[in-house]
Amino acid sequence: MPLSQRSTLTQFLIEERRRFPDASGDFNALILDVALACKAIARSVAFGALGNVLGNHGGGDSVNVQGETQKKLDVISNEMFLRANEWGGHLAGMASEEMDGPYNIPRQFPRGKYLLVFDPLDGSSNIDVNVSVGSVFSILRAPQAVIDSGRDVTAEDFLQPGAQQMAAGYALYGPTTMMVLTVGTGVHGFTLDPNLGEFKLTHHNIQVPPDTQEFAINASNSRFWEAPVKRYVDECLAGRSGPRGKDFNMRWIASMVAEAHRILMRGGVFLYPRDTKDATKPGRLRLLYEANPIAMVMEQAGGRASTGRAPVLGVQPTGLHQRIGLVFGSRHEVERIERYHAEPVAVKDDTPLFAERSLFRDCVA
Repeated sequence: MPLSQRSTLTQFLIEERRRFPDASGDFNALILDVALACKAIARSVAFGALGNVLGNHGGGDSVNVQGETQKKLDVISNEMFLRANEWGGHLAGMASEEMDGPYNIPRQFPRGKYLLVFDPLDGSSNIDVNVSVGSVFSILRAPQAVIDSGRDVTAEDFLQPGAQQMAAGYALYGPTTMMVLTVGTGVHGFTLDPNLGEFKLTHHNIQVPPDTQEFAINASNSRFWEAPVKRYVDECLAGRSGPRGKDFNMRWIASMVAEAHRILMRGGVFLYPRDTKDATKPGRLRLLYEANPIAMVMEQAGGRASTGRAPVLGVQPTGLHQRIGLVFGSRHEVERIERYHAEPVAVKDDTPLFAERSLFRDCVA
């Protein structure tokens, strides 16, 4: 389709809104404010060292609530999200990976009926080496008590299962800048036209292939994996001569947005499972602003997102920065991993009586 005939993000949202005549337009306006923040972040990322935005924030002494060293662009991106979305009157509050608690809308601005949660710069550890990074966001409806009273939001107001998300998506800052969005009616991709400064619809109704021969996992953590994950990866690595009967390729970018985008475009499965590396953290990724939005995108595109044991979108959050194991991508592979978690774990009997060098074998010898 010629560029001049492609819908802009604004036109797309207007067409969606026409299906709901009673809609106020606040929802569309909020998404456009999110898109504006993503455009601003894309510009900062593109300048890189020329914009003096690389390196650690505060000389490396600054850490976020996760205990992770903040990059300059982490802080800059967080500010861009706040400034772009606090003034419009659409939000009751926001929450971010880079803030300890909820962000309340300043009193000089009107307050609305939605909540915005986001990771302003996913994969920021890669930014200094010019690897694709992104932003992830989720829109929730604020509790009615918050809307009616106009009170400040609390962490508990955000603790909603992913199935209650109104919209979710991500922006990818790579060779081109893209925004991938779902409002509950499929998944659509918009590419930023640098000449117009507009996101234009380039990928309509994206579907994740149900089968794949690619998986993504951080193999350096293999010694901490649970048995079902190890079994799955071992079978993939065994290739055509193994139980799967086909060869697999392994990928790992260490930027979840980039991993998710590759899977949306051509299939695959991503695993960042629960493991035994740190008993205090039942997973690495955050439920509210990483796992839930990516899960909604995947499920809306015909894929599947799971903890390994159950659908991510059904998990009841217990904390603003709650961590969780995450597996997502091509449906048949994710379902296989879930089956492996549901099956009893085979226990190898290493007692002296029945081991390979057993008492009986020694006697026969």
